[in-house]
Amino acid sequence: MSSNLASRHPQKNIFILFTLLLSAILLLVGIFAPMMTVSKFVWVENSFSLFAGTLQLFTDGQYLLFLILLIFSIVLPVAKLILLFRFWHAESSNSQQLQHFMNWISHYGKWSMLDVFVVALLLVIVKLGVLATVQVHYGIYMYTGAGLLIMVCTAIINSIAKKDLEKSLES
Repeated sequence: MSSNLASRHPQKNIFILFTLLLSAILLLVGIFAPMMTVSKFVWVENSFSLFAGTLQLFTDGQYLLFLILLIFSIVLPVAKLILLFRFWHAESSNSQQLQHFMNWISHYGKWSMLDVFVVALLLVIVKLGVLATVQVHYGIYMYTGAGLLIMVCTAIINSIAKKDLEKSLES
């Protein structure tokens, strides 16, 4: 088992790479595109993206919220995409190395929907305001789509890796 998952599964390689690339595009658009417009009263409107909202928290001195949003909504999803790509193309010289990487991805996966939860929580908080209305924009759909595609890709890669691991342990 000296080759990587991509070369051992060429028929699935194109789909996995396409899914990872599409996830990366959707994630970047979702981070920087307008997610929502908040209207307060009749004349005050603020449109913002995830990135702009995160920076605004820093500017407003809300450092803990800034760190939580930055880490869970921007850094971790990007890191997971990078790790999935590396895992798919990593040379897994032995079953122990493959098992270690699978365990790491599995533990990380428990945090994968926290980023979507943070955005949903933000929407709920803003909608609770009596004098505020929220108009959702395409950025939130792109971001959510990226999160779902990353989850699908993780499940597929994990399933392929498990089957490879079982085969290697049998032989």
